[in-house]
Amino acid sequence: MVFIFLALIIYSIGVWSERFQGRLKWWHVAMFYVGLACDTIGTGAMSLMSGGLIQFTFHGMTGLAAIIIMVFHAVWATRVLIKENEILIVKFHEFSLVVWIIWLIPMITGGIFGATV
Repeated sequence: MVFIFLALIIYSIGVWSERFQGRLKWWHVAMFYVGLACDTIGTGAMSLMSGGLIQFTFHGMTGLAAIIIMVFHAVWATRVLIKENEILIVKFHEFSLVVWIIWLIPMITGGIFGATV
C-alpha cells in the first residue's frame, strides 16, 4: 500500500504540475516514470498477496488497463520532448489529465471495495 500511495502522490504531482505550468517538461516525465514504477511495484505486491497476478475483476482489469495507459503516457511524453514539438508540448497536459482520471478508477475502487470488485 505504501507504493500505491507513493504512486498517487508522485503521479499526481507530475500531472498537475504539468497542467499548472502549461507545458511538458523533463521533470514531469520523470515523475510519470517514477509514479508508474511505484504503481507497478505496489500492484505487483498486492497481486501476489491476493493470490494471483491477474485478477478478472473490475478492479483487476481497470488496474491493468491503467498501468498500460501509464506506460503509453510516459513513453509518448518522452517522444514529444525528444521531437521538440512545441504544439504538443503545450497541449500534452490535456492528455495527461485524461490518463490521470482513468488511472484513478482502480485506485478509488480498490480503496472503497477492498479490490474485490
